[in-house]
Amino acid sequence: MPIVVTLDVMLARRKMRSKELAEIVGITEQNVSLLKSGKVKGVRFETLEKICQALDCTPGDILDYAPDETD
Repeated sequence: MPIVVTLDVMLARRKMRSKELAEIVGITEQNVSLLKSGKVKGVRFETLEKICQALDCTPGDILDYAPDETD
């Protein structure tokens, strides 16, 4: 998939644990883990907004576009 989730990088930069982010955003730690691994098919804008607020970042800081070689 050409969309790469770099949430783990931003968490490290902010020195925040997944558990803390989950509590702030109001989602489960398992969902944060799935987001970090890129194993989700989509994310609600509301959730993305809360993540960005918690990490003081923009969506572009945690999502990247890397097209496949076949694209």
